[in-house]
Amino acid sequence: MDTPLYAVCAAAGWLAFGYKLGDLRRDRDNRVLRAMVYAFCSFAAGVTVAVRPVAEAVDRITGLPNLAKLLAHAGVMGVAANSEILLLFLALPPAVAARRVRRRVIASMTAFGLLTVLWATTLAGAAPVRLVVEDAAHPAVAGYLVVYLIVFVCYAADLARLCWRFSLVTPRRWLRRGLRITAFGAAAALLYCATKAGYLVAYRVGREPAGEPQIAAVLVTVGALSMLIGLTLPTWGPTVDTGRAWLRRHRSWHRLAPLWRAVSRAQPHLVLDDRAHHRRVALRDIDYALHRRITEIRDGRLALRPYIDCRIAPTADRLAAAAGLAGPDRAALVEAAMIAAGARQAATGGPVREPDFSEPHDPPNGYPGEVAWLSRVAEWFSRSPVVEQVLAAAASSPEPRPAPPPPHRS
Repeated sequence: MDTPLYAVCAAAGWLAFGYKLGDLRRDRDNRVLRAMVYAFCSFAAGVTVAVRPVAEAVDRITGLPNLAKLLAHAGVMGVAANSEILLLFLALPPAVAARRVRRRVIASMTAFGLLTVLWATTLAGAAPVRLVVEDAAHPAVAGYLVVYLIVFVCYAADLARLCWRFSLVTPRRWLRRGLRITAFGAAAALLYCATKAGYLVAYRVGREPAGEPQIAAVLVTVGALSMLIGLTLPTWGPTVDTGRAWLRRHRSWHRLAPLWRAVSRAQPHLVLDDRAHHRRVALRDIDYALHRRITEIRDGRLALRPYIDCRIAPTADRLAAAAGLAGPDRAALVEAAMIAAGARQAATGGPVREPDFSEPHDPPNGYPGEVAWLSRVAEWFSRSPVVEQVLAAAASSPEPRPAPPPPHRS
């Protein structure tokens, strides 16, 4: 179970490393980016040597038992330390951050030196041992695991605390989300430490509980992937908003199609660029395609006013009220009925005797409001049976004749 999980973590780590390495090449003096790249490199390298076939190959080629485990733990310490370092450079003045970073680097190097000494001690024994909780009865193994867990707990607790604190004050939405996801990953790392410490104590007192490698692999995977996502989220998260906006505009472009077709058939001279209504152009430049569609519908609506009978709006309003509609939906249905009546009259006859020259509805919020309003009108235009009822009522009611001129008096 642990091998595929660690392999997934390794692949994600190298992917994140390559992703941020490109940013660092463009901004070599950015200390935050440098710390992030070091963190991802440390994590990817450490978890790669933790994959069972790789670990066995490293130990076999070097002839040094448990070297892969030492390197994996060095990678874990590296990602935790560099993650905290990037937060310090992000939140503190450079001089203050640099002093704190120096202290953490010295502490990390000291801890790793102690781990290396304890690892070397395990090589001197006659019987081979592993740096796992199952061999915690060996004093050097127990000491190694205790030092490793203490260092890891300090880094993970500090990282969780800093990420959560900064997430409460940052105004940037995606940075706030990324910090909270990173804090969750650090909490999973703390749970990993607590679990391993519990197993360590159990084996020291003579108990032999099972399942530690599987639990550790799951917690490492959850914590590592959460931290990778959280640390990179402020960079790629805004593209999610861009994608959502693109999908909304493309959906509006499609929704407006029936309304645009009716208006353009009645007033074809208003279509200045027919290519804007092809799917290929909309995929390539949805802003232009949607803007052309909105503009042509609006221009067409104004051009249709001589063809809209003044009785259409009251009839549509009455039928909409009878259907239980109110507010914006009721106004949108009335507008849809007026456009439908005007388009039909323009296609089949001339201007009406008593046209409705009232100004079309002017929605608030500028262009986005215009898109939302016409999308609602288009929905009622293409789906509501009330529009057909209005057209049927208008067709069954003869258009009033103009009043005769007054008699001429001499």
